[in-house]
Amino acid sequence: MIIQMRNKLYFSLVIILMVNNLHAQINQELAQEYFKEAKDLCIKDNGKLWGVSICGPMVIYDIASKTIATSEPEPTEKRPSILGVVNAPMQWGGKSWGAYIWNDVATKTPRDRKELLLHELFHGVQPQLGLGVGTGTPEHLDEIQGRYWMRLEWRALALALRSSGTKRKVALSDALLFRQERQKVYPKYKDDEKGQEITEGLAAYTATKLVATSDEEAITAAVDLLDNIQNTALTSSFIRTFAYFSGPAYGLLLDNASKDWRKRIKGTDDLTAFIVQAYKIHPSKDVSKSALKYNGNAILTSEQQREKDRQEKIENLRKAFVDNSVLNFPGGSHSFDSRGAIVIPGEGTIYFGPFKASGPWGSLDATKGVLVSSDGSKRRLAAPVRIDEKTFKGDGWTLIVGDGWAVKESIPEGKYEVVKKE
Repeated sequence: MIIQMRNKLYFSLVIILMVNNLHAQINQELAQEYFKEAKDLCIKDNGKLWGVSICGPMVIYDIASKTIATSEPEPTEKRPSILGVVNAPMQWGGKSWGAYIWNDVATKTPRDRKELLLHELFHGVQPQLGLGVGTGTPEHLDEIQGRYWMRLEWRALALALRSSGTKRKVALSDALLFRQERQKVYPKYKDDEKGQEITEGLAAYTATKLVATSDEEAITAAVDLLDNIQNTALTSSFIRTFAYFSGPAYGLLLDNASKDWRKRIKGTDDLTAFIVQAYKIHPSKDVSKSALKYNGNAILTSEQQREKDRQEKIENLRKAFVDNSVLNFPGGSHSFDSRGAIVIPGEGTIYFGPFKASGPWGSLDATKGVLVSSDGSKRRLAAPVRIDEKTFKGDGWTLIVGDGWAVKESIPEGKYEVVKKE
């Protein structure tokens, strides 16, 4: 019995080591299989969905092992700094590439992996379609009312996708009502929501649509997205991710009622305006009655508890990023992971994933939190330590000051700022 147990433990350990090794560096054979999966789906579409092919070169990078895989020969140009930081489109060698993080690609289910690859490829063609929209950060989606009305909208969208005929129209009218209520509370973020759904929502819709083998499978996938985010809502940030769930739902519902909507949509449009026109509906009238249908009380109770926990986190983060010793530096080009972001009211949003930024002022690599001001003009780090005249470090970050710039200290406040030398 002891020998059998040891054998089982040894076998389990071998499996764990094999899995860890698989994800520790890029498996070239697997990477090429993944590229082929995406390319085959692009070829199958052949530009039918948007009038242009979304096929393009792809690159996967593992920042820890510094291993790389490309779908075509690597350009001679210097590798972009975005590699391995985020899944995103990037310019390299005169072409738009879909760039991916190896662990994100390798650990996903087959369907999710294909959707990720196509999502970023679509971003590559968005500018020529006029659907690449610059937006601000919808910070209200970290607040209780923003999240409450968003979750109700998602529940109504899920019901609309599961239904047909009059029942679908009623569910869509409810979704529009919940959206309307949210935008009444936060009118200044309306354009940010609209822009995010054009930029990220249409990319998510495109990936869902092209990976599915049928319209029914696409709808099932969109419903799964909406159900899963409800199940993980209390541990999820909606700030820059909400459109990943709304976009596929609204896009597929438009496919059902307005076959030419993709030919007509522009970067300045609102997806829900197309819904109103296609289904000939208006928002429902009785918000209390509509909220009750989707178990609104339970959602509100859970969000109230989350808000209590969030305020405790904000208090600690405010000390680290506002009250205590901090280093401010200017805006510039940057790439970051928005998952888990937290808003500090009146200050901005803290991003906790890998964050790279650069500009005339210098360059930054961070992994444990960068505060980006609400207007996007400044970034902030907690507790700097001077290594030399050019290098500053803190918990999880390193900043290199550019030529002609310096770090100025405010005494006695203990605040630092990267400024241009006079």
